[in-house]
Order: sequence, then structure tokens, then C-alpha cells
Amino acid sequence: MTSATTPTPRPADDDWWRSAVVYQVYVRSFADANSDGVGDLQGIRQRLPYLRDLGVDALWLTPFYTSPQVDAGYDVADYRNVDPLFGNLTDFDEMITDAHALGLRIIVDMVPNHTSSAHPWFAAALAAGPGSPERERYLFADGKGEQGELPPNDWESIFGGPAWTRVVDGQWYLHLFDPAQPDLNWRHPEVRAEFEDILRFWLDRGVDGFRIDVAHGMIKAEGLPDVGFNSMTTGQRQSELLGKGRLPYFDQDEVHDIYRAWRPILDSYPGGRMAVAEAWAETPQRLARYIGPDELHQAFSFDFLDATWSADSFRKVIDTALAESTIVGAPTTWVLSNHDRQRHVTRYGDGEVGLRRARAAALLMFALPGCAYVYQGEELGLPEVLDLPDELRQDPAFRRTGESRDGCRVPIPWGGELPPYGFGPGGSELSWLPAPATWRSLSVAAQTGISGSTLELYRTALRIRHEHPALAEVGGITWLETEPGVLAFRRVAGDTELTCVVNISGADVTVSGHGRPVVASADLTERGDGHVLPVDAAAWFERR
Repeated sequence: MTSATTPTPRPADDDWWRSAVVYQVYVRSFADANSDGVGDLQGIRQRLPYLRDLGVDALWLTPFYTSPQVDAGYDVADYRNVDPLFGNLTDFDEMITDAHALGLRIIVDMVPNHTSSAHPWFAAALAAGPGSPERERYLFADGKGEQGELPPNDWESIFGGPAWTRVVDGQWYLHLFDPAQPDLNWRHPEVRAEFEDILRFWLDRGVDGFRIDVAHGMIKAEGLPDVGFNSMTTGQRQSELLGKGRLPYFDQDEVHDIYRAWRPILDSYPGGRMAVAEAWAETPQRLARYIGPDELHQAFSFDFLDATWSADSFRKVIDTALAESTIVGAPTTWVLSNHDRQRHVTRYGDGEVGLRRARAAALLMFALPGCAYVYQGEELGLPEVLDLPDELRQDPAFRRTGESRDGCRVPIPWGGELPPYGFGPGGSELSWLPAPATWRSLSVAAQTGISGSTLELYRTALRIRHEHPALAEVGGITWLETEPGVLAFRRVAGDTELTCVVNISGADVTVSGHGRPVVASADLTERGDGHVLPVDAAAWFERR
């Protein structure tokens, strides 16, 4: 285990989250300390110096709470304890103490839309029967049809199929995800009081913030009205409306009452405790409502993740996000990959093309004002694993839709010649998902100290981001005139300028007049008084 020899306090800046680089740790796939093939809290603790040296400011940990693990911990049975798969509360306390000593903050996942079906509340609801106070904590309803044999409405699970399951006494319960994840009734005061207490429990243990899972989902429209279509009648899944249209079970106005009650709790603790929403809304204006001095601090900008590999697409997304940021007075959060989406190396074309583009996108993201979220392994240039055997896949959505998120969740490679590449200690060969043979050259050990490697590119870019006065400014950007297919913008602090140029034009371009290059995603060559920027590459130039 690694522990700091001279503990230092966390930085006192309450606004740290406005420009932070947050590293998402998918706990079961980050580092395994006990050789069981599953990542754990002690594994994270041992690897904290790596994250400090990478240059991130905070870690976001996916759920490590007591859970049957039907949906990788997003089905919580006990919100105030650690699942034995990942350790115990002492392990958590040791991990967060070491993280703070290294200047790293800890954000934990909060899952308030639903519990596990193994949660004591749900067991009590099933035992108590229709009309009981215990059932009021969840969303139980009578079915339609002569014998109540049809679901109460036409709502669909995000994982595919109906969003309702019938229990033995004939009633149905709502689960917008897996049947093992029953939705809570957030109009019940006991539910609200319980989660306010859960927030305090983890804040008291020193957590610096929360990532709110399904932040748009806790309130359902009164009367549980039909959507009006589903995949059985039209072939279109309701989930296709996410971020595009309104659904009666998402983004209801009352959800903001919850966050207005949470914000004073966060503000009552010192050190800038924060919360970031995983929220989907039909317009940027509705998404912006989750952010503000009386609600949450941030909401993920998934539009940046969804941008296509074109200058026009990126520029439109960036302009929209920065405009909304100005309106709400909060920073934009940029993200390229996460545990629910295909890794961007693969989205951008896979292979060498995808990697070149991913490296350029990283420099684009880190040059923008606001907060950047990095998904574990993207600093290694990991692609999606597309050929996992079906029998090894564990994503519950795979069983219902054939779609799987497991390919971005394969344990990351640390070093060595054979899989799982140092994921566990002492040559352990166990890994809950297998790493491909091609990852040997992508491991942390294989890339450390290697000029031009993706890992060293991230380390360099993050060091400059923290040190450069122009990137420390929280203001906007100035777009520069360029040839078609090239993005260029400038950030300024006093007499110091930093210009980011991204070449998506399909041909090499010559860049001049912006000063000296300080970092580039591909090799630059000098031409006259400028530098040739290759296709699918980005570079930062400095002028003082």
C-alpha cells in the first residue's frame, strides 16, 4: 500500500471544481489489490501516486456500495456501506485520507432514482402488500385489463422491454432500468429525508462531491401517463428520445425541488463540496436549469461526447456549451468517454486513425475553459474491446437488447507481458473481463517515459493546463479565422496567449503567427516561419 509520508491538506479553494480535471475510476476495472480479479478500494489507494503524477485534480468513483451487482453496483442495497467485493469502510477511509494527502479530491457516485430489489425497503414493500406505507416508498400500481394483467402504462425500460414487473399479489412496480432496480417514489418525504442523510454520511467521511446518477429521473409525471408509443407498436424505442424530447418519466419540473434542498447541505460543509448531474434534457436551456447557486454545480456536456469528427460539429457544440455556461454562471464540463459509451478511439475510426483523432480531441478538450472529465484508460489510448465473448458480458442491457457496455469496462493494463497486465498483484492472472493481447504495448509501464506516447501526451498537457496562466483563466475563448476544416481559438491572460489549433481538414496545414509550439498530438515540422500540423492532429502554441 502507498501512503503519503508528509500529509498535506487539500487546497482550500472552494471553486476548485470550476477548472478541475476529474478522472473517472470504474472501480471494478481500475486496480485489484487482493487477487480476486475485481478492482477494489485498496487497489485505488495503491495507484493514487500514478493519478497525482498524471496531473488530475479529483477522482470520481463509480458505486462501491453494498450491492448484488446486477448492474455493476448501480443497484444499491445499502448506501452507507462498502460492498465486500471492494473492501470495507476502513478501506474507504484510508483511501480518501491518502488521496487528500496527495492533493486529490474524491467524488462518489450517488444513485437516487432507484435502489436494488435487495434493499430492505423493497423487501418490506413486497412483504407488506398493496396500499401499505412500505409500498409508498416505491412506485407500485395496479395493472390494466380485466384482471390487471397488463402493465399500468406503456413506459419502457432504458435497458429494453417494459418498465414494469408484476409481483405475486398482482400489483406492478416501476423500474426504468433492470427489474432488480425498482424506482423510488420521490414525492414521499421519507425518501427525501433518507437521501439527505446519506449525503451527510459521506460528506462527514470527507467526500468532496457527488456525481448524481440519472439526475433527471427521480420525479415522474402525475398520473403516470402513457408516452403514446413504444418499440412494440412503432419499432422506435422510447430511450431514443433521450436528450431530444420530453418523456413523462424524465426531466419533470419538480425534480429541481430536490436539488434546491440538497444545495444547502453541500454548502454547509467546508472546502467547496460539489455535485455534478448526469442529466438528459430536450434542450440546452432545460439542461441549464439543473445548474446554479441554488441547485447543482455542474451537468455533463454529453453533446461534446456526441460531436462527430468535423470542425463544424465541434465548433457548434463548443459555442452552445459556452453560451449556456455564461447564462448560468457555471463552468462547462467536457467529456469524451465514460463507462456507458464506446471509447472515443473507436468512435473516431478505431486503429491508428482513431488514436490520432483521440489524441487531438484530448488537446482540444484540455484547452477549453471549464472542467474536463477523463475516463480511466483514455490516457493510454485504449480502444473499445469489440470481441468479448457473449458469455463473459455482464451488462444487464445486453440480455435485453443485445447492446453491451462491457467493451469500455475491460480492466486497464498497468504492465507486464501477459494479460491482465498487472491488474492484480504478484502476477495474478484473474480479471473479471479479459484484456486483449494488443494491450501489452498500451500499458502504463510500456508508455511511461516514452516520448510521444499517449500517456506522456496527457501528462504534458495536464501539466501545462495547470501551470499556464492563459489556461487558468475562467473566461471564454476567441475563435480565429482559419481555412475550412481547421479549428483555432486563443485564450489570453495579460500579455500571455495560448492558441489551440486542431486540423480536421483532411490535409496537412501550415500554422504560423501564434508563437512557439508547447505540445502537439503528432510531430510538427518547421516550414518557413511556421509549423506543419498533420491531418487529425492538434497543437498548442504560446506567445508571451
